[in-house]
Amino acid sequence: MDYKVYSTETFNKIFITLDRTEQEWIVKIKRNLEENPTGKILTFSWFREKKYLNKRLYYLVDEENKKILLVGFAPKKEQQKLINFVKANMKEFLNHLRNL
Repeated sequence: MDYKVYSTETFNKIFITLDRTEQEWIVKIKRNLEENPTGKILTFSWFREKKYLNKRLYYLVDEENKKILLVGFAPKKEQQKLINFVKANMKEFLNHLRNL
């Protein structure tokens, strides 16, 4: 069974501001994640990233319910800030993902 990919409102706002090549890359990665949710694990097995040039796509994976939530796309410089934010709000993010 394939995974269903969702995104947060914040992610959607970021996405529309990106240049065309970044948007195309994200759409391609989204399709790949639907079939095979790979990526570098960040602290927890459900929190992952994919690298694009100097930026990272951050997402959460719910293996049990076959759902993925895109939460951020930011430069490497902002990586720790974003990781800390997701960790601090992990219960809300995971509940949101499970209830989609």
